[in-house]
Amino acid sequence: MSKGAEEKVKINLEELKSLFSVVDYTVFAFLLLISLAIGVYYGVFKRAQMRTTEEYMLGGRQMSVYPMAMSLIASFMSAITLLGTPAEIYQYGVMYTWIVLSYLLVSAASAYLYMPVFFDLKVISVYQYLAMRFHKAAQMLGALIFCVQMCIYMAIVVYAPSLALSQVTGIDVYLSVVLIFIVCIVYTTLGGMKAVLWTDSVQVIIMFLTMIAIVVKGTFDVGGVESVFRFAREGGRLDVTGSFDPNPGIRHTFWTLVVGGYFTWVTIYGVNQAQVQRYLCVPTKRQAAIGIWINCLGLTVLMLLCGYAGLVIYAHFHSCHPIQPGVVSTTDQLFPLFVMHLMGDIYGVPGLFVAGIFSGALSTVSSGINSLAAVTLQDFVIPFRTKPISPSVQANISKLLAVFFGILAFGLVFVAEQLGDVLQAALSIFGMVGGPLLGIFTLGMFIPWANWKGALAGTFSALCFIFWIGIGFQVEKKAGKIHIPKLDFRTDGCEAFNQTLTTTPPSASTQADEGGTLGLYYLSYMYYSMVSCLTSIIVGVVVSAITGFNDPKEMNPQLIVPLGDRLFPYLSEKWRRKLNFHVGENYGEGQKIEMAAH
Repeated sequence: MSKGAEEKVKINLEELKSLFSVVDYTVFAFLLLISLAIGVYYGVFKRAQMRTTEEYMLGGRQMSVYPMAMSLIASFMSAITLLGTPAEIYQYGVMYTWIVLSYLLVSAASAYLYMPVFFDLKVISVYQYLAMRFHKAAQMLGALIFCVQMCIYMAIVVYAPSLALSQVTGIDVYLSVVLIFIVCIVYTTLGGMKAVLWTDSVQVIIMFLTMIAIVVKGTFDVGGVESVFRFAREGGRLDVTGSFDPNPGIRHTFWTLVVGGYFTWVTIYGVNQAQVQRYLCVPTKRQAAIGIWINCLGLTVLMLLCGYAGLVIYAHFHSCHPIQPGVVSTTDQLFPLFVMHLMGDIYGVPGLFVAGIFSGALSTVSSGINSLAAVTLQDFVIPFRTKPISPSVQANISKLLAVFFGILAFGLVFVAEQLGDVLQAALSIFGMVGGPLLGIFTLGMFIPWANWKGALAGTFSALCFIFWIGIGFQVEKKAGKIHIPKLDFRTDGCEAFNQTLTTTPPSASTQADEGGTLGLYYLSYMYYSMVSCLTSIIVGVVVSAITGFNDPKEMNPQLIVPLGDRLFPYLSEKWRRKLNFHVGENYGEGQKIEMAAH
């Protein structure tokens, strides 16, 4: 778009696709070669260092903070953030950026409450904790839920960048999907966790370089930062009216994004196998905590960059909304369209953009494959073996499992393409599936009276309840009874088509109740994790009370978070013991936890 606001905007998709040059393909191919090279290096030249499961899955617990922290940043933001957040800001305004405040709460809880428990137990799979604290049935249930969650999530984050690549180059979406999975399976299987961490480190740099280059050029093109915010203000994108409304049916408010965001993200950074597995790669808890806080800073910067990119996209298309017949069909294609429309004629920039999006997908899939292999081996294979499996055989089984889960996630891509909005789809899945998992871990670590019967009942109840809400929402939405209005868009500045001004109600984030059906269906998706977590805990406590509480004094103190010591270290020992619920005071000398991994 020209800097002149009155000039008509012309969007020719075929012309834009033709701009993706040999130089761009070279830039993109270079990224894939780097990832493969790292995997080959560790799989061939450092093969002697990966002869045990711990070396293959955790890097021998001797990795440095830097690659661990970079991998944390890459693993769960990635393509979902790079594509979804700018589209969110473009449609609904800056309200979503409140979520960065939840990162602070999540990082504190992860670093000082959840992570130390897993670290001290020296587990490989987080679900081994559930066997120690409750019962092997809880371990199996938690591991199964995680496997389903991660396979679906991997499919979403692969489909999203493949769609972007299709939009800017015309390459078939499924060819892109195959390419991502082949590269991921090869370098993850060959190189193990070390290859995953160092590849993620490279990919994070590419993601940041991509975003910075695009927003700088985009800002300059529309006339500077002042112009970006002027267009955003005129279009209502800076309006946060109603952001403190406590109504849980409003899609995004301060409360849904900070409170709901906390529960959504702590399911990932507190108890999710893919992230906890990274904490366990470093030698000390202090290093793990430092990595978590570096991750917090990185996520905040990346989120704000993506949010600003959404404003730049709006400024660029402020008079010509491109989601029209013959242009793009979904908002997830907005960012790729913007890049090609703005910088398609600059050699290498479209290639850098595609490399950045693919970096996000590669990092997420590689971490997912690695964690799924670890969970399956530790929670399903080893517990059912009557004879011990040698470390070298375990490492080989892990590699076969990595290939299996890569192929399985590829098949689920065909489901992911039906989910629509990639950002909301991804967060909804973590809320609906991650919430019950957060509930069972929180029940175990913070409520010493809870027993295994309560844990299982709580998890099942939470799953049923939240899926009832989530599926009900989708049914009502398809029936036209739920409407999520967007902010105003203009098309009067388009050269290729000229349609009437799109107008919507000012409450851009409200899920309007038009059908008079059950109010729970209108619950903001950001609250899914909180509702399911609390359901799991409440039912778990009630069932434990009915079937007989555990005695905290008889419990192994390693399994419970000592709240008195962690939150109130300056209180007297008497008060700290009370706040610790007297956990482990009668725990016998020399008693050991029966660990499934050993």
